[in-house]
Amino acid sequence: MKNRIKIERAECDITQQQLAEAVGVSRQTIVAIERGHFLPSTPLALKIARYFRKPVEDIFILEEND
Repeated sequence: MKNRIKIERAECDITQQQLAEAVGVSRQTIVAIERGHFLPSTPLALKIARYFRKPVEDIFILEEND
């Protein structure tokens, strides 16, 4: 699964730490999600999408081999 978190953060000019605090996780969790090393839970994915005011499908992209 791909994600656009890093791009969305850049567009909003926020740090990994700021996003982490806003959605209630550690900065390391955001790093792992951005790198594709960790898949967020459904509630966390929804919180991240809500933070950016976008549908979850605009942040997380399911690839054919997923």
